[in-house]
Amino acid sequence: MKAKKVMALVLAGILTVSAFAGCGENGDPKESGSKSVSENGTVELEVWNCNTGFLPCEKDSELYNFYKELTGVGIIQPYVEWNGGSNYQQQLNLKISAGEMPDLFLPVNGMEADLIKNGALLDLTDILPEKAPHLWESVPEEVWDIVRSYDPTGEGRIYGVPNVRGFTVYSGLIRQDWLDALDLEMPTTQDEFVEVLRAFKEDDPNGNGMADEIPTGGREEAKWMDHLFAMYGLAMQEGAPDWDIYDGELTYAGVTENMKDALQFIRGLYEEGLLDPETLLNDKAGWEGKINSDRVGVCYHWAESATAFSEAMKTATGTEPDWAVLPAISAPGYESFYTTKQVTGLEWVVKNTEDEAVIDAVMKVLDAYGNPDLWDDFYYGIEGMHSEKVNGKLQKKADDKGTQQNLIINPANSLADLEFKVEMFKDMEAADESRTWALDQAIRDLEEVQQYGKVVAGDGMPSSVYEGYPDILNRTLYVEYASKIITGEYDIDKFDEFVEKWYASGGEEVTKAAREWYAKTQ
Repeated sequence: MKAKKVMALVLAGILTVSAFAGCGENGDPKESGSKSVSENGTVELEVWNCNTGFLPCEKDSELYNFYKELTGVGIIQPYVEWNGGSNYQQQLNLKISAGEMPDLFLPVNGMEADLIKNGALLDLTDILPEKAPHLWESVPEEVWDIVRSYDPTGEGRIYGVPNVRGFTVYSGLIRQDWLDALDLEMPTTQDEFVEVLRAFKEDDPNGNGMADEIPTGGREEAKWMDHLFAMYGLAMQEGAPDWDIYDGELTYAGVTENMKDALQFIRGLYEEGLLDPETLLNDKAGWEGKINSDRVGVCYHWAESATAFSEAMKTATGTEPDWAVLPAISAPGYESFYTTKQVTGLEWVVKNTEDEAVIDAVMKVLDAYGNPDLWDDFYYGIEGMHSEKVNGKLQKKADDKGTQQNLIINPANSLADLEFKVEMFKDMEAADESRTWALDQAIRDLEEVQQYGKVVAGDGMPSSVYEGYPDILNRTLYVEYASKIITGEYDIDKFDEFVEKWYASGGEEVTKAAREWYAKTQ
């Protein structure tokens, strides 16, 4: 009864954060989904994080045994498809509200704040340095200080492991081979950029005679086209306005004059047909399908995606593209940059429990996750399933969601530094020289984009600043106005109405909380 009562309280609290928010509890571990101990004494943990369609990790499966050998712990992960995060969040909330919180999981949309306040997450402050020293030492002290600021109780305790990226990962990407085919130089000004887009639209750069080229575009909710917003000095994260210093104060980029000017520019591209007319309808599969079918001239993604896009296009069309870094082009009167955030929230939180065996098992997994000596193992996965030997070296196999289990632990995407990333691609080249043409693009682009990155002032800001204002966290009002302005349904002057509504619907309070956090952490 006690566990159910606590569960109900947490559920009520988190439902105020988001329409999909869930709950947690801190009752008897046996009542809250504590995992069994096998006959040989191996503790089994249930671990949840991103899965974009791969097979689950079941007990005694190949991946289960692989992780057991690396960490000494049995790891189980049911099939829960990510689907942009929405399906994952719904299923996780249902799991938690049923009293079956996973032992180790990725929190989303600020759910960790209410879980912490209700005692549902394990305090890691003193445990991590003692029982997961590799992880503790792999994360810079200043980053741990940011994680301490996430504690909604104000006590500065650590309740999660951060997702750390100590380098610029995002970039505008442009088809260098299209530029070469049309005898065009890389654009360095906004006017030159627009002229390049016009040439991509009109002059058949892919040479198929079909006039099907898409100069540039993005995805639904005005996402994944940050290269266009970057021209106006806007802090953006995959299409979500972020926080930076404007007019001398920490301010939400979405309500600045910079944003108004950016939307007017993007609207012009849309009117002229230089922006994919289906941009605001494209889902991930639809947009990347257009990119990989040799139709898109400029896009925005991880710099290292140059390799994946290139190889996918060659498989689909036979074309070997060259995806180069688009310089961070500045609009007149602005200074452009590609947004860099060294801390992008929490990667892992741990269910609160008094079961020392479970705690020790979680710490073993986290210590292995933070151990650079194991990062190659985690990245390449199981030989024969995720990778294969080529010329005596392991080589990642192409994704096959019908045969490959989901790689649950991947510090290469959430903890490793730029040097590790570059060396990873060089190792791939050494293993298979036939891929050099595509792998070189990732190496070149990763190194080149660093000159255009800027760490924004909102780096590491906790989602708890949005507490009580889920629509602002979810960008509901911003997406409505941005989308309608871009497509011409709203005149650009409606942006001023959006700003007034944003502040009136909680923006004042969110801004105050954000500035208080910033003052405390700087």
